[in-house]
Amino acid sequence: MIIGIDVGTTITKAVSIENGKLTRKIKTRASDAVTAATGALGKIVLENGININTVERIAITGAGASKIKNDIFGIPTGRVNEIEAIGIGGMFLSGMSGIIITNIGTGTVIIEAGEKGISHFGGSGVGGGTILGLAKKMLPVAKFDDILELAKTGRLNHVDLLLGDITDTGISFLNGESTAANFGKMLDTATPNDIALAIINMVYQVIGVLSVFAARTKNTAQVVVTGNGSKNQIGRKVLADITSMYEIEFIYPEYAEYTTAIGAGLSKTGKKI
Repeated sequence: MIIGIDVGTTITKAVSIENGKLTRKIKTRASDAVTAATGALGKIVLENGININTVERIAITGAGASKIKNDIFGIPTGRVNEIEAIGIGGMFLSGMSGIIITNIGTGTVIIEAGEKGISHFGGSGVGGGTILGLAKKMLPVAKFDDILELAKTGRLNHVDLLLGDITDTGISFLNGESTAANFGKMLDTATPNDIALAIINMVYQVIGVLSVFAARTKNTAQVVVTGNGSKNQIGRKVLADITSMYEIEFIYPEYAEYTTAIGAGLSKTGKKI
């Protein structure tokens, strides 16, 4: 059995890989990387009744992986490049190769993955961290679930300047409901619900358009979306609107939030710590 651990900035995920198959998965929170990694291992072992002696090796990746300096609990531990882990995990979960993967976490990274290799296409500092950071200053709530709950009843036209506000006709493939400027209207009567929706909308529009550019550059009409941000249903709606405009399909594999941990566990090139 191999344990893959993605030590993130806020959430750490761990998975077990047996005979090339995903068998278990867990999440945990800890601000300290060492605590997060050891806690994730302990949680997946204890909650699933795993005999720790059956763990052959541990593969770690993610933002906090560099903080792990020694084998974890004496089990051979290796470090896997995060870009490689996302690429391997994305191909595994989607069952596809030659793909663009957009991994939405605290920020966003875009990767090209295929038989010829895995490469970092680009990305943005805009992601889940952006939503949380703006919410802390602009909203009465700062927890992600609370932000999403507010956004469910928000109205974009109270915050965003839409094309319909400035012209009676569409522009190119854009209609009156398309965004002309994020936060370009901001009515005095805009509610926290409106602002919450506008924050999420802005972040996912940036992510979506960058993904479209990447897909078109590589002559593909599909983008595989992974990371914690892949589960955001409001964000998915924003990406669906981008699909209707640009004809780029966004694909959400099952267990997409565990992509990086899975890729680490499946990787054959992890460097021994």
